[in-house]
Amino acid sequence: MESFFKMVDVQTVLFIYMAVGFYCRKRGIFNDVARDKLTDFVVFITLPCMIFESFNMEFSLAALKQGAVALLIAVVMACVALVLGRVLYNRFPYEEKSILQYGTLVSNSGFAGLPVVSGAYGDEGLFLGSLFIIPTRILMWSAGISLFTKADAKQAVRKVMLNPGIIAVEIGLVRMILQIPLPHFVDSAVDNLGACTSPMAMALVGAILADVPLKTVFDPKSFYLVAVRQFLLPGICLVALRLLGMDPLTIGVSVVITGMPIGSTTAILAQKYGADAKFASKCVFISTLTSLVTVPILTLFL
Repeated sequence: MESFFKMVDVQTVLFIYMAVGFYCRKRGIFNDVARDKLTDFVVFITLPCMIFESFNMEFSLAALKQGAVALLIAVVMACVALVLGRVLYNRFPYEEKSILQYGTLVSNSGFAGLPVVSGAYGDEGLFLGSLFIIPTRILMWSAGISLFTKADAKQAVRKVMLNPGIIAVEIGLVRMILQIPLPHFVDSAVDNLGACTSPMAMALVGAILADVPLKTVFDPKSFYLVAVRQFLLPGICLVALRLLGMDPLTIGVSVVITGMPIGSTTAILAQKYGADAKFASKCVFISTLTSLVTVPILTLFL
């Protein structure tokens, strides 16, 4: 039950951040210019810092095998998410289907998932969780971001590879593999900037939602995404790992992170690249709201 209440606590924090952004927009603290510039700050500065710091970990030979298994599971689940996201792709207009497919691929695993697995499973859980989110980070800035752009293949590859997020992944991988130490003041600065991402991103979601009539927030189309992201994907993961006889720690970390709500970057990137940011914010809101129930319930089956 401890992990159950931990998850409720983390999800409630997300809503507080969102409520602050909603209030700031209503009070005029966030105007259109400020919101757009803050979006740029998150996309180009704080989010890459958060991604880079997620690779700041130490490997031990004893944990290497278990970590490799967790990474393999994450890759398989990412492939499953790609397939399920494609199923949604042809059911909706372009802007909506890109948001739904991105939301299927990318969860809020960094902010919501890692604190939960850390609280429930300690340092071993945090280690596995840090590895488990690597494929999601790569998908976020490769297949994910390509859903919001309409460039040809060559331009799309160039944008992906030069994107600050994917550059952070590449540099982070080098740092992780070679265990390159950074000066303490640099590491602290990058870590603190990355820590700003979740509150700022969720505040931006709240600011976008402030322009949406409340009676339209519960868009029925967003529940397709909830069903896939928070029921079908973790259900598949749980059943498959139980049948394979995996150890409880690996199962717990894998299922909890797989069942996280959609990432707030869904709304941020929609705003940045001219997609339907209001619909994306509705999806983030609904997914985060329902995760107050779905994610804690998942922990009861572990």
